[in-house]
Amino acid sequence: MPSFLEKLKSACHTSKSLLCVGLDPDPSLMPVSDVLQFNRAIVDATRDLVSAYKPNLAFYEALGFEGLHALYSTIEHIRVTAPGVIILGDGKRGDIASTNKGYAKALFEFWGFDAATVNPYAGGESLEPFLDYEDRGIFIWCRSSNPGAKEFQDLALSTPGTSMLLFQRVALQAAQWNSRRNVGLVVGATYLEELKWVRSACPGMPILIPGLGAQGGELEKAVAFGIEKDGHHALFNASRQVLYASREKHNFAQGARRVAQELCKRINGVLEAEGRGW
Repeated sequence: MPSFLEKLKSACHTSKSLLCVGLDPDPSLMPVSDVLQFNRAIVDATRDLVSAYKPNLAFYEALGFEGLHALYSTIEHIRVTAPGVIILGDGKRGDIASTNKGYAKALFEFWGFDAATVNPYAGGESLEPFLDYEDRGIFIWCRSSNPGAKEFQDLALSTPGTSMLLFQRVALQAAQWNSRRNVGLVVGATYLEELKWVRSACPGMPILIPGLGAQGGELEKAVAFGIEKDGHHALFNASRQVLYASREKHNFAQGARRVAQELCKRINGVLEAEGRGW
């Protein structure tokens, strides 16, 4: 059974891409009303350009049973049309271990995600139900991309002989929890120095890097700071920037492909400049 890192590496090298597209259907922005139709069109237009798709569960749960059915059918469609692509369930689930056991079973067995985002607030022991799925990955919410992240994530922690910020402690703890090599981190592209620090402190761990496009992250710097020296180990997520590149019913999928192609070109341009091309 291939490990999660092996799956991720294979997906990236097959597509020659580190691009992750967030499948976040927003009825107020979609040019068509049917979520499944919208998602299928986006996937069909971009499946050769991405290494991962990241459905954000909130967008589907907000639509009730119809949204959940659309998510299930979207996953089926990706498995058939892009079988090597990673599907990452973005729900940032987190609770005590007994509850996380249910979350992990739902995410990995029912939905069949290859990886999921999780919240580490209850500590490493609580994450064991996720980590027990050794062929699946978890991305721990470490440094979120929003402006208010500083309220808690920049809190200074002091112990005898050391001083660090809370997000740094989360990153270092996550590295300790990575004995099965299925742990990654979420670090927003909007915090470049923090991304640079995390990459240096956590070698070998994959980083999911959101915050590009609509949130203002600087792509080229994020790529340069986020990639690993001995293996790319990074996914750069774009959601609204790709999904809603065109609001026209007749060409929204073509618009998504155009933007995805441009993002891939820019990411790969940095990889080439860094001597890390495919």
